[in-house]
Amino acid sequence: MNILIIKLGATGDVVRTTPLLEKLDGEITWITAAKNVLLLAGLKSNLRSLAWEQRGSVADKNYDLVINLEDTLDAGQFAQTLKFGRLFGAFLDDAGKLIYSDDSRNWFDLSLISRFGKAAADKLKLENRRTYQDLIFEGMGFQFRGEKYLLPAPAKTDLAGDVAISPKAGAVWPMKNWAYYAELQRELEAKGLVVNILPERATLLEHLGDVKNHRVLVSGDSLPMHFALGVGTRCVTIFNCTSPWEIFDYGLQEKITSPLLENYFFKRNFETEATTAISCEEVFRAVLGKLSA
Repeated sequence: MNILIIKLGATGDVVRTTPLLEKLDGEITWITAAKNVLLLAGLKSNLRSLAWEQRGSVADKNYDLVINLEDTLDAGQFAQTLKFGRLFGAFLDDAGKLIYSDDSRNWFDLSLISRFGKAAADKLKLENRRTYQDLIFEGMGFQFRGEKYLLPAPAKTDLAGDVAISPKAGAVWPMKNWAYYAELQRELEAKGLVVNILPERATLLEHLGDVKNHRVLVSGDSLPMHFALGVGTRCVTIFNCTSPWEIFDYGLQEKITSPLLENYFFKRNFETEATTAISCEEVFRAVLGKLSA
């Protein structure tokens, strides 16, 4: 088969899509954001990765299968211009509206372009207890059996220790920024543990190396969390406003879910109450548990 995947970002979402590569046979082209090309390059002998800006170079080919996991108009428009036998995911209808294939409804019914509207989609997302991989795999006709993330070899870095903390979330999800990371660091260091705040790095491979060099990662639902799940680093993950159930834990993760999750679920504003609902003591105990596992 000749297969085209369109999954641009966020980078963590790209990483959690890589298990799908284990199920696809044939020549695979993956169009992604430019910064993610390095993460995909060389993962499989039958895979090539291209930046979104290079999409024109593959637009004139015939594809047996196009998989578009983006919910944006430009990606849907591009998908609709391709020649294919089957399209899984989002595309533009004849009226120019962004819709999605029936076989991809497991995932897109929970999305920003849900046929039910955003409010109903968020409710369905809150009620959902299936992982992202399970939802996507079933729609594609596969069964998710815990296939692992595929990642390149991390870059060697000199940052290592017992616990890595990634305290910052992106601007889209300000309520992912838990309030007590600094207090947690002080308490862990008082126990004689080496604790590092993950720095910004020039490349994603250096960031991956930093995560791998630690025994436990503490973070929100974020790219470092996905890196930890991919390289085998145990992690404690704080869920203030996003779904803990969509994440497959690979036997590595302890999820700490806010008691106020329903109040702030999938909201993109900032409320202090959302970031303080989980106590430092609860996370501290969880980290010590992971260190002793």
